[in-house]
Amino acid sequence: ENQIEKTFGRNLTRADVQAKSRAYATEQIAQQRADFMRVGVLGDWDHPYRTMDFGNEANEIRALKRIVERGFVYRGLKPVYWCFDCGSSLAEFEIEYADKKSQTVDVGFLAAEPLKLAAAFGLTSAFAKDAKEAFAVIWTTTAWTIPANQALNVGPEIDYALVDTGRGLLVLAAALVEKCLARYELSGTVIATAKGSALDGLNFHHPLALADKGYDRLSPVYVAEYATAEDGTGIVHSAPAYGVEDFNSCRANGLTVDDILNPVQGNGVYEATLPLFGGQHIWKAAPLVADALQAAGRLFATSSMVHSYPHCWRHKTPVIYRAAAQWFVRMDEADAEKAGVFAVEAPARSLRQTALAAIEETRFYPENGKVRLRDMIANRPDWCISRQRNWGVPLPFFLHKDSGELHPDTMALMDRAAAIVEQGGVEAWSKLSVEDVLGSEGEHPASRYTKSNDILDVWFDSGSSFFHVLNATAGSHPGATSEHGPAADLYLEGHDQHRGWFHSSLLIACAMTGHAPYRGLLTHGFAVDGSGRKMSKSLGNFISLQDSTHKLGAEIIRLWCAATDYSGDLAIDDKILARVVDAYRRIRNTLRFLLANTSDFDAAKDAVPLDQLLEIDRWALARAAQFQTEVLAHYEVYEFHPVVAKLQVFCSEDLGAFYLDILKDRLYTTAANSPARRSAQTALWHITNAMLRWMAPFLSSTAEEAWKVFAPKGPASAKPTSIFIETYSDTGAWGDGALLAKWSRIREIRDAVNKEIEAVRSAGQVGSSLQANVVIGVNEADRAVLASLGNDLRFVTITSAATLSASDDLSIAVSPSTATKCERCWHYRDDVGTDPAHPTICGRCTSNLYGSGETRTVA
Repeated sequence: ENQIEKTFGRNLTRADVQAKSRAYATEQIAQQRADFMRVGVLGDWDHPYRTMDFGNEANEIRALKRIVERGFVYRGLKPVYWCFDCGSSLAEFEIEYADKKSQTVDVGFLAAEPLKLAAAFGLTSAFAKDAKEAFAVIWTTTAWTIPANQALNVGPEIDYALVDTGRGLLVLAAALVEKCLARYELSGTVIATAKGSALDGLNFHHPLALADKGYDRLSPVYVAEYATAEDGTGIVHSAPAYGVEDFNSCRANGLTVDDILNPVQGNGVYEATLPLFGGQHIWKAAPLVADALQAAGRLFATSSMVHSYPHCWRHKTPVIYRAAAQWFVRMDEADAEKAGVFAVEAPARSLRQTALAAIEETRFYPENGKVRLRDMIANRPDWCISRQRNWGVPLPFFLHKDSGELHPDTMALMDRAAAIVEQGGVEAWSKLSVEDVLGSEGEHPASRYTKSNDILDVWFDSGSSFFHVLNATAGSHPGATSEHGPAADLYLEGHDQHRGWFHSSLLIACAMTGHAPYRGLLTHGFAVDGSGRKMSKSLGNFISLQDSTHKLGAEIIRLWCAATDYSGDLAIDDKILARVVDAYRRIRNTLRFLLANTSDFDAAKDAVPLDQLLEIDRWALARAAQFQTEVLAHYEVYEFHPVVAKLQVFCSEDLGAFYLDILKDRLYTTAANSPARRSAQTALWHITNAMLRWMAPFLSSTAEEAWKVFAPKGPASAKPTSIFIETYSDTGAWGDGALLAKWSRIREIRDAVNKEIEAVRSAGQVGSSLQANVVIGVNEADRAVLASLGNDLRFVTITSAATLSASDDLSIAVSPSTATKCERCWHYRDDVGTDPAHPTICGRCTSNLYGSGETRTVA
């Protein structure tokens, strides 16, 4: 609706606004759907959930009815956030804070009862008769509220001082006297002090009483805990129509709703009848109020300040608190007397208590989200659910013109409204007149009632989505419900939604069912640049998701997202994306190697049983099983960045720098169908089968692309259309702790060997590691480990010869091989050319090509 106002102005009819809003929402949904599909988000895109679908709009009314039946809904006059541009109330969820420049004023309220004031400070009546005029001085940033002042508030335990100055006696918080006098450019002496409780009930004249007789009224002093001596003067001016605490204080002290002065209209303009300022907009009134106070001799100081101030999330304009008759969801008071005439049950606990208990039963990712949501629920006021706008789900209420009471058939009327909306949308209900619904006859005819034009808060729209979505999917997804009602496994959104969707969903579900609509909540941060600064086109650091996706591909964006710790803000810039591209390339290259070396492998007939695999192949599967355990543990708690980091290490170190490096000789030099090569391929096939599933949640397109190549090579049962209907591999039989420990030590020794070979290579003594012979000096424990590799030790070290010697400490001696290089396997061997028919290759290559083939037992 806000966008429609910007495009077409504010003079449209309700019907026009609704029609254009529905059309605009349809366009935005289509664009969002295209963006989601482009980055690989799974969804039933042909049958999406849309709040504006008639059935969902109708269910929202049914959800409201259930909350009414449980006694949580009431109508009342109280200050609510009000946006002049919306012409409507707002909820806490719809408020953003931004800096605002305001004019501050220090205003004196003349004491109406000098004798009582003197007595409160322990002074004699004689003093009061001879004393100067006395003023209670307040400080405020909302000068526009002064015309609506009806009381003063003091803290009961605060020490207040009576200060003698050149402008009379001033009542100020004792702790603030020095600051205040400096601000007023006055000097003064403290005559006496008193607790705030001693001032309770004293009366002061309205500061504009001399300016216009319309302000000739008294402002009584009330004690209030929210008055503090931290800033200002320690005395709070109370305009009950424009502040929740002011309202509550005045009501608690006997002020009736009818007594409350509320001169500011919904458009921000004072009523025409307001003395001095009628017809003025409040944002322009501050200097006028200050001038009037100055003329009346009641202005002690004025200045301007920039402070954080609530703004409308739609219009980005300042809002105010304004008393208005609205519909609320009650947070406290669970007793039956407060439930209303339509309540069919009275919950044992208040909504606040129920919601706080539900939070304790909810899992949070990350955990600190729990404290944030709990604090918000614990301290929030009643929820104002009514809005004075056009595009939204109606509150289908009819109010008696005289009493203001709801129609006695309200529950049936809500059912009827839901049925009408389900057939024709909210537009159908809007078109109906009071007469169309109630008729002109009977005990409660249309002539006695007005039809509410209010709509539900937009956060009621989103907050009730569980009621539509989870109930609709309960048949196909049994986990969508619990014994208490609809329950999702997870809600996920940005951390700002603790005050938005998470918040409203919790309140609505608890009001309807007594339980949360989710089992878990996941919150993420927002994208910032590489220096942690907020994205801004003016700063030149803005990166468009659509542009980046088009330029780099959706996989890179998905990998960046998965690789970043979402519990904080997510840094992104061109350098970061370049690193992501490099990481993706390494993973893809590993995958390409795996697919290439299993391309001639049919697991149904070529697979080698686990107990017959070469030892290093069994180690590779044991490491894969260990890795999968780690991965699934992270996935269980929605930790994606450790999975990405560990997958990179697995590909580059476990596979690329170790296992695959060793395996190349066996894959490329042994016979195609040899047991040694098939053993290697069996391990590679299982690793590929598992790895595609590990990466599918974030490298979805790559995994799906590879699956189409890989899956047909497996057994007949492994030929699905998509990897996303697969489950994780069963790796239970692969685990082998002893083997992992053994090969962990072998890898440490191999790293030491490689380091020495690199030193010799840098000195120019050898070219590749295959040109080297190594002698490894080891203790008895390490000798037992390495000796178990037998002749395959040289394949593990990727050298032409590897022998052992005794040594207390690990030592490695590297020397160039004096043998001849085999042109096929590149090993330097003494038996090259021993077969005259094949003078350029070694004995094992001759056997692999023309004989029975070599025998491998370990590597």
